Amino acid sequence: MKVRSYSQGQWIEEGPETELISAVTGEPVVQMIEGDLDYQGMCEYARQKGGPKLRAMSIHERAFKIKFLAQYLLERKEEYYELSTHTGATRQDSWIDIEGGIGSMFTLSSKSRIELSDLPYHVEGSHERLSREGTFVGQHICVPRHGVAVHINAFNFPVWGMLEKLAPAIISGMPAIIKPSPTGCYLAYKVFEDMLESQLLPEGAIQFIAADKPGDLLDHLNSQDSVSFTGSASTGQKLKSHPNIVANNVRFNLEADSLNCSILGKDVTPDMEEFDLFIKEVANEMTVKTGQKCTAIRRTIVPNERVDDVIQALKERLNKTTIGDPAKKETRMGPLASSLQADRFEEQVASLLETTESVYSNGDGHNQGAYTDPKVLLCHQPLEVDEVHKVEAFGPMTTIMPYESNEEAVTLANKADGSLVGSLFTADDDIARDITLGCAPYHGRFMIVNRDCAEESTGHGSPMPHMVHGGPGHAGGGEELGGARAVIHNMQRVALQGSPTTLKNITKQYIKGADTKEAEKHPFQKYFEDLEVGEAKTTHRRTVTEADIVNFGGVTGDHFYAHYDEIAAKDSFFEQRVAHGYFVLSAAAGLFVDPAPGPVLLNYGLENLRFTKPVAPDDTIQAKLIVKRKTVRQKKAKDKYPFGIVYWDVEVTNQHDEIVADYTILTLIKRRETLDMDIFEEDEN
Repeated sequence: MKVRSYSQGQWIEEGPETELISAVTGEPVVQMIEGDLDYQGMCEYARQKGGPKLRAMSIHERAFKIKFLAQYLLERKEEYYELSTHTGATRQDSWIDIEGGIGSMFTLSSKSRIELSDLPYHVEGSHERLSREGTFVGQHICVPRHGVAVHINAFNFPVWGMLEKLAPAIISGMPAIIKPSPTGCYLAYKVFEDMLESQLLPEGAIQFIAADKPGDLLDHLNSQDSVSFTGSASTGQKLKSHPNIVANNVRFNLEADSLNCSILGKDVTPDMEEFDLFIKEVANEMTVKTGQKCTAIRRTIVPNERVDDVIQALKERLNKTTIGDPAKKETRMGPLASSLQADRFEEQVASLLETTESVYSNGDGHNQGAYTDPKVLLCHQPLEVDEVHKVEAFGPMTTIMPYESNEEAVTLANKADGSLVGSLFTADDDIARDITLGCAPYHGRFMIVNRDCAEESTGHGSPMPHMVHGGPGHAGGGEELGGARAVIHNMQRVALQGSPTTLKNITKQYIKGADTKEAEKHPFQKYFEDLEVGEAKTTHRRTVTEADIVNFGGVTGDHFYAHYDEIAAKDSFFEQRVAHGYFVLSAAAGLFVDPAPGPVLLNYGLENLRFTKPVAPDDTIQAKLIVKRKTVRQKKAKDKYPFGIVYWDVEVTNQHDEIVADYTILTLIKRRETLDMDIFEEDEN
């Protein structure tokens, strides 16, 4: 295999070749061809070729592309596992990288299809009424940027690091240029090669740089572009301060390594489950990926009286760590990613030992080539020693730091001045609250573990695609992942202002106060494709009687005094007997539902219900049903029909044209047509 660049629709076959070395054997694995790349041309190709094709799709169509791409890659995972061994990763390590990355694609695709508009852009939240009469309103929308997303990835997670950035960029409508670290880049390259082979993404959507440094790439970025960098804080800050990045205010997301901590609560004793869970987590974070995780536990913060217990328990657990060839099943920890990384790790540990004491080192003679052993250090005065909160040894190590009080634990946790993640092991929820809220401003993620959640916990070092990943200060100040939020991060939020009707026509979503068109045929008798946003059905009227109230209470068992007690009701908020709110809701459904069979399959749910004015006996109500927005759903194998979801705005008014209830209902409605997305199986992680 030769690792090549893919630029402007072509593989670059010529250039100086560099041998990429196996972390396990020390022998060459592949050759990387560093071609003479036209970085300006790559940027223009992405903007002019890939960008328009992506922006022509809806968010949901782009999200389906990512889902189907994830399925395609998952079928080829064993090839990735085989290559991953050469990076020093065990099967479990590789699972985090490979299937964790592919799983992130599934999740980001699913969350985007559930939470974002089925349009090329996203209509965000409700409109804002900006005038007294409501003729001038505002609406936020998030639109695709007309640029390219540059992704500069770290060596420790070649697959996950690439895919967790790529998925939200593509779903947002931005093409990407991917630049992996040369260390282990053959794994990222193989996955990229398969993504191209799938032909699921339009040409120009993705390009690949095989090089040590990305040349003058950053010189050619503009205000519509973005850079997402994962790696060391020093390199990230250097790139972030690049003159062109600063001059053009290019969006820059930095996710840097940080000195993350785990805290053992003062309530925890060695005979408690939480103690064992804590020891297991610290040891795992030291040895998984050989400690080469930006989220690993570098600082282990424990009560003064538990220091000896923790050291002894860690020794016993780490002694069971089998170090060796990661391809062997019995191996628990492989080598570092390269001999260079091993040298750097030893230098960083040596620096820390100037202010700490070594209390554990496996010392089985594995310190050869890229191999090393787990190390536990002890800092006796962590409040006074700054180095342990600044110097990170990127490998299988942690430093134990004693504390006296909850306040001191918080101070120690925050002394790193910004972390990606912290964790706390405690069975006392008062301790959990005090420490969590004290640490929250300095951490991007904080995990609280006790025996109740431990079995299903995903772990201190595992950022999940549903939740944000990033952290303040030293951790970079950036933010990745977070479900649909990750997509929005790649888009431009713009505030629209105008009349409700104009904004409805721009956004293709009904806005309160906009003009509606009365349907000639009942909307429930129309197929999904035939319904238009703003189409409405105004119902006949119904006068509410005292018998309605009594009968509804009898059926539901709701005999609240405001509905039944005339005297008490006079002293109530309503000053008279009123109908049940849910009776109004039910009566409205009776007004607008068409009883005959039709394309409507079922009622799927109800959102944002508000009862804005009471309805009393002898009041007359009327409903207006309006098509608010539409979303196509993929046909699953078990579905009888292809369908979509229609969101209906419902306004229930009284005889004075005052709104008494306001809400959105969702219905599943048959589609006439089967779409390309329906031919793919629905299997998802």
